[in-house]
Amino acid sequence: MKIFTHWLVYVAAIAIAAYLLPGVSIASATALIVLAVVLSIINTFVRPILLLLTLPLSIMTLGIFALLLNAFLILIAAHFVPGVTVASFWSAFLFGILLALVHMVLKKAEKR
Repeated sequence: MKIFTHWLVYVAAIAIAAYLLPGVSIASATALIVLAVVLSIINTFVRPILLLLTLPLSIMTLGIFALLLNAFLILIAAHFVPGVTVASFWSAFLFGILLALVHMVLKKAEKR
């Protein structure tokens, strides 16, 4: 049950972040759910491997490269999910930052 509520918070965070950013649009609720599933899979399996492989670069840039990698993974997910469009790399970059912030706020609210 805890995994399901965590995933619902993630879906809400994606919806809020997409609503706030003009460069990211999600056409339907189905596209939103599929995007959440795809991003969850990418963040669970692919992102840790890529972060490990690019660890020296992340250390040299003080973590900025991890944010760039996150934007790249968001662009990949948007490419595979029909109904989701991301205007540019920088829209994906801001979406990743905003998604992390909104997710953090919603997780804190969930614990109360």
